[in-house]
Amino acid sequence: MKKDKIKPTRSKFNILRQICNFIPRHTVSKIARTTGAEDKSRTFTPWSHVVSLLYGQLTHSIGLNDLCDSLQLHSGPLSSIRGATAPSRNGLSSANRERPAEMAEQLFWALMAHLGQQSSGFVRGKSRGAAFRFKIPIHVVDTTVLELVANCMDWAKHRRRKAAAKTHMRLNLQSLLPNFVIIDTAGEHDNKRARELCAGVKSGEIILFDKGYVDFGHLKDLDERGIFWVTRAKDNMAYEVVQKMPQSKDDKILKDEVIVLSNPNKPAPELVRRIVALVEVDGQEREMVFLTNNLEWSPRSVADLYRCRWQIEVFFKQIKQTLQLADFLGHNANAVRWQVWMALLVYVLLRYLSYVSKWAHSFTRLFTILRAVLWSKIDLLNLLGCYGTAKGSFRNLARPEQAYFPGFL
Repeated sequence: MKKDKIKPTRSKFNILRQICNFIPRHTVSKIARTTGAEDKSRTFTPWSHVVSLLYGQLTHSIGLNDLCDSLQLHSGPLSSIRGATAPSRNGLSSANRERPAEMAEQLFWALMAHLGQQSSGFVRGKSRGAAFRFKIPIHVVDTTVLELVANCMDWAKHRRRKAAAKTHMRLNLQSLLPNFVIIDTAGEHDNKRARELCAGVKSGEIILFDKGYVDFGHLKDLDERGIFWVTRAKDNMAYEVVQKMPQSKDDKILKDEVIVLSNPNKPAPELVRRIVALVEVDGQEREMVFLTNNLEWSPRSVADLYRCRWQIEVFFKQIKQTLQLADFLGHNANAVRWQVWMALLVYVLLRYLSYVSKWAHSFTRLFTILRAVLWSKIDLLNLLGCYGTAKGSFRNLARPEQAYFPGFL
């Protein structure tokens, strides 16, 4: 017996146009005027620039020739997307170099606000992972390094023979959407950006970060603002124990104590809770030391919260493997920022499609299906409905090899 073929409903518009329609009309032109990008455009409009880079992300274009030639070959269907035009190689390179990347940044946040108004549940998200018992917003802070070509990018020199850019991010754990992003060179230490990343966190919320972001003066400020935080202790941390908490029934919890830092000359929280636990990493148990300013949570809850920090590692891995953040279309800082912001914008668009279509498969499969039919005239949501209801159980965000307590899953 032959298996029934999937036949999505036909549409008047191609898939790329339907994706671009999620960007509100006139938003790009308005932002181009306020940022000055419109002053640097002649025949190649800011809207055509945005569509070109969006297409480059969706098709994983590896260079200017790849992207420009493909769009010129499809100039007819491209013009149906609000009059977008195909760029020349020099025109796109010049736009990436001259037009301020603040335009892409503002467009990203404007789209996030628009989609939040359309579907509040998309931005609000849902409880997930080991911290499902927490109903308050949980933020995860981390950074990822984007490797660049050292002999072409002197502005981003990281080591003697390497160049790199860093993307610092605060990710909402419930929605898996960025709340704050900084794109900079890789030479600066992570904790220099900690205050900026946490500036928008409200009282009563939770923030998780690795020990690279530990700055005890900043942790004191978070404590005074009523924000709960969980991180790991540095190996050389000097402290004194002022109270030992009741021994946990879990034999994986080795110590649970309240401490004060030994150096009175440096600002620090008044009291810090220190938890030592046996954690399984790559099949072997090793000790990990967690710090938090909450004295009421159980040791297991603290460990579960820190375990959720791994979700941002998966997020970074996912966008690097799926979107185009390996081959850059320009060698200057402005072009790199344009490409990173457009990659994040495409990520949000695909997440929104996943949300409205109730997509049940992986994010990678969603990306590959859309890439294969960008110029086809198929109803977008019907297409995702046909493929998203196939048999099987899938996760939209892959589960990493991560540190965890044996028996706690």
